[in-house]
Amino acid sequence: MSKTVYIVMGPTAVGKTSFAIALAKVVGAEIISADARQCFKEMNIGVARPSLTELNEVPHHFIASHSITEELNAAFFEKWALEKVNSLLATKEAVVMVGGTGLYLKAFCEGLDLIPAIDPAIREEIINQYEKLGLRWLQKELEVKDPIYWARGEQKNPQRLMRALEVFLGTGSSIVSFQGKKIVERPFTIVKVGLELPREKLYERINQRVLDMVEMGLETEVKGLHPYYHLNTFNTVGYSEWMDYFDQKISKERAIELIQQNTRHYAKRQMTWFKKDPAIHWHNASIVKPDHIL
Repeated sequence: MSKTVYIVMGPTAVGKTSFAIALAKVVGAEIISADARQCFKEMNIGVARPSLTELNEVPHHFIASHSITEELNAAFFEKWALEKVNSLLATKEAVVMVGGTGLYLKAFCEGLDLIPAIDPAIREEIINQYEKLGLRWLQKELEVKDPIYWARGEQKNPQRLMRALEVFLGTGSSIVSFQGKKIVERPFTIVKVGLELPREKLYERINQRVLDMVEMGLETEVKGLHPYYHLNTFNTVGYSEWMDYFDQKISKERAIELIQQNTRHYAKRQMTWFKKDPAIHWHNASIVKPDHIL
């Protein structure tokens, strides 16, 4: 039987961590996180990093392993995770990967589209213009300059729009021309395990988890990250919502409500992404056991 990487995925707060640990124990594996924020050692409570007890149950990788000041992305994760998986599979039969960052998981499983490096000054100028002129400006730029992408892309997602405009200005070609390359083959079997819950149940868990984070000291954690407020990484659900509270523009109760609301929206976007992948085998997170997928 070939070596196997089990990928546990699903929306935030669905219970991925506990299931991944249970699965890793059964198959004798170590765990690699595929979370774009839990890898930063400066962020803990707000990114729902596994507890010390959980981390001690099974060896974890890509948890608190890098600094928030580092520029990490899906291409970095692909290279890093492949090297780590190959190292682990040299002595083990399986690895468990767990996370909710869809692009990181896609990069690991399939590889990324080969878009050339773009001058950072181009992106900086786009961001400055977007902050001054807003989404409508960004939409008009893409509609005029890259009608191919505009006809196919997400027209209300500023991050996607800025990326598409950046690529066009940096290469003279539509980002669409770089997409759709052949999916790479990995030298191991990939089993994708999706965890889901009824929406009401998931939203209840999200709302309660945010309250638990506040109880654990989330506000203090965010205040301690003051030197990093200017970083794009800080624009993360659970962190950015505190800014208006610190500036006395909203109440603490409102900040907490916004974190709950934005986390629910994030979970919905995660499910929209994952549901597009027919290779994911879905299970009810309330009842699934490791032997259900083995």
